[in-house]
Amino acid sequence: MAGDDSVKEVADLFRQHGPRVYRRALKLLGHPADAEEATQDIFLKAMKGLARFQGKSQLTTWLYEITTHHCLNHLRDLRRRGELHEAHLSPPAEDAAPRAFDLALLRRLLARADEREAQAAIYVFVDGMSHDEAAALLQVSRRTVGNLVERFAAAARAAASESEGGRR
Repeated sequence: MAGDDSVKEVADLFRQHGPRVYRRALKLLGHPADAEEATQDIFLKAMKGLARFQGKSQLTTWLYEITTHHCLNHLRDLRRRGELHEAHLSPPAEDAAPRAFDLALLRRLLARADEREAQAAIYVFVDGMSHDEAAALLQVSRRTVGNLVERFAAAARAAASESEGGRR
């Protein structure tokens, strides 16, 4: 049966790439349970879209794109429901690592950002890619990546200013 072959193909795909997709989802979402659920959803999407995968990029690149889009949508959904603040932005404890707070702020900013700005920010700030590498993934020019990242950074600075103004 063709359906059995497709299920086997996705099972092989999951065995080979599941841990990578999970780590990316965990990095973006911040909670193991959310990352596990996202990983399952991502592979369901991959299973449905596998026939449309044209091989124009590597399979891992395609899975990274699906993961990024899925996680951004999840963050936006949380924000819309008002759960983002409760789930990710509780005030950091005095002894909390600054990196954890930075990731929480990044998640909040990503949830509010334009889709392309958010993708560029993830590739450059989270993944540590060069503007050239991000441009190749986004299929835009290096200059466009710079503009997207700058707009995201400006929004981050504005959010930081608002936050500091609220503490005074």
